[in-house]
Amino acid sequence: MTIADIKKNIETKMDQSISAFKSNLQKIRTGRANPALLDTVQVEYYGSMVPLSQVANVALIDSRTISVQPWEKGMGAKIEKAIRESDLGLNPASMGDLIRVPMPPMSEERRKEMTKLARNEGESAKIAIRNLRRDANESVKKLVKDKLASEDDQKRAEADVQKFTDRHILEIDALVAGKEQEIMAV
Repeated sequence: MTIADIKKNIETKMDQSISAFKSNLQKIRTGRANPALLDTVQVEYYGSMVPLSQVANVALIDSRTISVQPWEKGMGAKIEKAIRESDLGLNPASMGDLIRVPMPPMSEERRKEMTKLARNEGESAKIAIRNLRRDANESVKKLVKDKLASEDDQKRAEADVQKFTDRHILEIDALVAGKEQEIMAV
């Protein structure tokens, strides 16, 4: 493995960490409805647990209401029960075949809890990025030790890895700040 391979590999892994962080942020509830909020809900379907998106169409009706349209007639009650029993604190209501999931307004205290959760997710993502930086630097040091790269190459590679790290950490900070504004907006 060369230094170029290490740099390319580390940047790809850091980008993947950012994508995972973005999907985790989407699951944090804000005052507005978001269909991604129901991604974690599992529904019993012919004896096995499957994600809600595999048995129903999930969409937005308005900024405070999610609609869930089951693909099979008999699934409505099971879907409604699964949403109610999830730890999201939502109370779905059936209207014929359509299930409406209104988003309850969040209290100030709940908003603060959600911003703390967003910050914790951000910190976890930063730790993952820093661990990737450490692994890359160790790989480069191993190349130098095995005399496959010079010490000058090591210094340049470590500087480049640090630039990748700084850029990704700034992106995480920006995403957390944006999510906090979204949560605190009434």
